[in-house]
Amino acid sequence: MRLPARSRGSATPPRAPRERPLAARAVPRANPLAPAHPVLEVRDVSKVFQVGQIRVRALRDVSLRVDSGDLVAIMGSPGSGKSTLMNILGCLDVPTGGRYAIDGVDVSQMDEDDLSDLRNRKIGFVFQSFNLLPRTSALENVTMPLDYSLHHIGDADAHARGVRLLELVGLGHRMDHHPSQMSGG
Repeated sequence: MRLPARSRGSATPPRAPRERPLAARAVPRANPLAPAHPVLEVRDVSKVFQVGQIRVRALRDVSLRVDSGDLVAIMGSPGSGKSTLMNILGCLDVPTGGRYAIDGVDVSQMDEDDLSDLRNRKIGFVFQSFNLLPRTSALENVTMPLDYSLHHIGDADAHARGVRLLELVGLGHRMDHHPSQMSGG
């Protein structure tokens, strides 16, 4: 068996690839197909709650930008404002200060009907407590939001989509089960 020249003890060791500085790798490449604005942008958002005579500052000058394709995790210790921020991002609550835009549109200028429409078209929720209807099968729980959708898909398409989604997450064999018959995990 013949080994490559470098492995047989050649005088010049193989060169390590040149690494760019960390800052150079962190700079996003310009994508001509990317939208001109981020999918989600939060600038200096604050939230203060009034509890009796006590002011509770839940968020202080939080800024965040999410571009198409980004994967983001909101992490922090208990009481750090994660749920408050998620409620603001989901348009379920409004900030006390700062700016929040979805697809370049400032949501603070929207009325309740517009916010409801925005949540329907652009925002998906996975609640900590699941919020599943207890007397409804997994398939019905998955397809029910499609009844309220602006996309107006038919019952057969909704059923097929629900089956496909449950199979995708490994619950195809449980589509007729009720939430109490399935594990929370």
